[in-house]
Amino acid sequence: MTFTELAIPGVWQVDADVFSDDRGAFIRAWMPDEFAARGLETTISQCSMATNHRRGTIRGLHYQSAPVEEVKVVRVVKGAIFDVAVDLRPESPTFRRWVGVELSAENRRLLYLPKGMAHGYQTLTDDAEILYFVSAPYSPPHQQGVRWDDPAFSIAWPLGAPTLIHERDATYPDFAVTR
Repeated sequence: MTFTELAIPGVWQVDADVFSDDRGAFIRAWMPDEFAARGLETTISQCSMATNHRRGTIRGLHYQSAPVEEVKVVRVVKGAIFDVAVDLRPESPTFRRWVGVELSAENRRLLYLPKGMAHGYQTLTDDAEILYFVSAPYSPPHQQGVRWDDPAFSIAWPLGAPTLIHERDATYPDFAVTR
């Protein structure tokens, strides 16, 4: 696996080892020892999958508040997405900054998000399927979110406004109002 730390400390792009031959490919998709060697969380408390029917769908930006903040590892198993992490850690030098990475079934890339990140994505293809490994079980009372187009972040979504978004995700208050 090849680990590349992105512009937000603790957010990593992970490119899998792919072993191809005439049968197809074998991919090492999760190697806890390689994550741990970099001081990254390896606990998986829950694995979830999201399906998205329409290109341009935006999900997020979601996070869980203390005491059940979560680390996420995200991978696309079908289609492609533009995956976004927003730094919500007030003590961080990159507080309120975002990074985005294209994840696809073709590039087999993972995105590792530490605690304190809001997470969301925009589908770049129809019928995208996303796999999430998270370090803490989902806790409805701790679910939080920030709006996809909040001016506090100015995320440059590659397809612009969403073709489809859940009402909750479209109506979160401005981040400045919640802080």
